[in-house]
Amino acid sequence: MGTLTSLMDLAGQALMADQNALNITANNVGNQNTPGYTREVVNWQPTDAVTLSGTSYGTGITSTAVSQRDRILEQRVQQQTQTQSQSGALESALQQVQNIFGLSSTSTSASSTALGSAVDGFFNSLSTLEGNPSDASTRQSVLTAANNLTSVFNSAANQLAQVGTGLDQQVGTVVGQVNALTKTIASLNQQIASASPTGDAGALEDQRQLAITQLSQYVGLNQITTESNGITLTTANGAALVSGSQSFALSTTSVAGKTDVVAGGVDVTSGLSGGQLGGVLQARDQELPTYASALDNLAYGIGTAVNAQNALGTDGNGNLGAAIFSLPASAAGAATSIQVATSDPKAIAAAETGQGSSGNGNAVAMADLATANAVAGQTATGFLASFLGGIGNDTAGATTDNAAQQATLTQLTSQRNSLSGVSLDEEASNLTQYQRSYEAAAKVFSIVNSLMASALNLGVETTVT
Repeated sequence: MGTLTSLMDLAGQALMADQNALNITANNVGNQNTPGYTREVVNWQPTDAVTLSGTSYGTGITSTAVSQRDRILEQRVQQQTQTQSQSGALESALQQVQNIFGLSSTSTSASSTALGSAVDGFFNSLSTLEGNPSDASTRQSVLTAANNLTSVFNSAANQLAQVGTGLDQQVGTVVGQVNALTKTIASLNQQIASASPTGDAGALEDQRQLAITQLSQYVGLNQITTESNGITLTTANGAALVSGSQSFALSTTSVAGKTDVVAGGVDVTSGLSGGQLGGVLQARDQELPTYASALDNLAYGIGTAVNAQNALGTDGNGNLGAAIFSLPASAAGAATSIQVATSDPKAIAAAETGQGSSGNGNAVAMADLATANAVAGQTATGFLASFLGGIGNDTAGATTDNAAQQATLTQLTSQRNSLSGVSLDEEASNLTQYQRSYEAAAKVFSIVNSLMASALNLGVETTVT
């Protein structure tokens, strides 16, 4: 009877172990589409053996769930997510800049853009003036072309500023999202420390890993595993975000009209990299100022050269020429503020001094400015072509880089999913295996139950079981 009892106990433990394995499999299948879920596998372990009269006897088996998690691979995915998100944010911003100037992925021709056409149109109007300097409508055409040029400069500068404003607003939005996630991660750290300080925390750890991956989309991170299965997070430049159960919120402040990021009372904007925030700051603080400065230099160079040449001639009223364009004292802000300074067609000094108001000598000189090195040692059209070519190249480079980073992220994610993701085919195979094992244990249990009933009833068939 003692042997039968032991056998029944062994069968009972096998039933419970197999039932747990079936539950683990069912849990995997049920969570196949749960974001961040890590597949669990069954860990089979024999229970401690018992030694009787020098002979060891097994006392059964247990089964537990073990998450298929590779912490190093998870961290590589998070790091690549930071890189890809930064390149994606930069690409998006540069595409907006490219659209301002009418560029595309297949064409960066300066002459085909609105700004290129306006520059060419203005100098062409001066060339036309050479042939008929006394004609009022021809003079008016020069002013019309000048107004069109300033309008295009103003529009481009304002649109660049709007892109900058949009990026600035994104900084505040991303900081809010970062703070919400760091608070969640700190709370999960606390729960994990209480529930599983020395081992895998299962669903709680899945939630924490998902939150860290989401956080990686917004900001570059350094991650350190600490005691009690905790995780400490800092920004790329070392500002604390999460330590144990405590989170450290970022804040924003306005500096010179821009939104900067503050951590622990210190402005950390210049050191932030990675994630959407890194890409937004790179576009706002590095790329856009370069483009705005080049646009200002172009507007200031053209305006200054034309004003200087016009001052050397005689206008339609017989006076020395005055400024055609109103400009600031320096190139800074020139594209935004440049305007035509007069509405009088006679203000154009087409004649050289001494030619009389009907001369064209100065009109020839002004038209020749189209081929003069008037902007940073280059012609206006040459500078514009270089400027727009730079925008096109930067955007194309960002697009190529983002595609490469996305491909790497996809590869790493596939590696992680092959380990941690749920395969329905594999789970179906496991389900069959565990079900048969359960049925076998149940059969043993049934046989032992019948034997015990026969033994108790001394082999007599009765209804007692």
